Amino acid sequence: MKILALGDIVGKSGVDALCATLWEIRRENGIDFVTANCENAAEGNGVDKASAERLLASGCDVLTSGNHVWKRNDIYSFLDDSPYIVRPMNYPSDAPGKGWTVVDARGIRVLVMNVQGTVYMESLDDPFRAVERTLEREKGGYDVAVLDVHAEATSEKAALARCFDGKITFVFGTHTHVQTADERILPNGSAFITDLGMCGPDDSILGVKCDNVIRKLRSKLPVRFEPAPGKVTLHGAVVTLGHKGGVYPVEKIERFVK
Repeated sequence: MKILALGDIVGKSGVDALCATLWEIRRENGIDFVTANCENAAEGNGVDKASAERLLASGCDVLTSGNHVWKRNDIYSFLDDSPYIVRPMNYPSDAPGKGWTVVDARGIRVLVMNVQGTVYMESLDDPFRAVERTLEREKGGYDVAVLDVHAEATSEKAALARCFDGKITFVFGTHTHVQTADERILPNGSAFITDLGMCGPDDSILGVKCDNVIRKLRSKLPVRFEPAPGKVTLHGAVVTLGHKGGVYPVEKIERFVK
């Protein structure tokens, strides 16, 4: 089995590029399951229902998200109704949607979890305990587990991966939009990469026009961020799993750039 996890999709250009190529990518690489972080898929931030539906129709099996998922009100009911999009599980329980789902991939039950870091980010429930509760609740109901850690601090992402090494098949970070070069298989068998990167325009700062970000950082004043134009590159990671007696051990993890 091969799982492709894609980093934060940025704006209409990121959505268009992914939707135009994902089925071909799946065929060429023998991909069985795709997750993608959609929290920036709408123009200007957040994700709207139309973008989410396009991504799911174009080859994404499950969409994860993060702190920007709340920007567009029309996604709230979609979070409640669709089993194919999740939000960070450590938000209050009365927030729309939920932070995990189990989806069938060619007879293999894949548990997809989403948690948000709390270092340099909003003060939420403890992400470690939130993941522990979900693993216990879903015990026996899945074959493979993946976790999107939407966090600012690399240390927090690594700590979650190490804490659940051997308990979660694939742990990956999102949020920083910069792909890291530390993909590895951890000592107890989990695949890990600190950040998948983004699916967005190359000539940009995190998908935004460079001069917008420079002006914001120099002036300290509010600046309207505009999506950057130009060529889009898709970033993520592919994990290859074996199959031994009902268990799916990680055989390989590779960075993905397209």
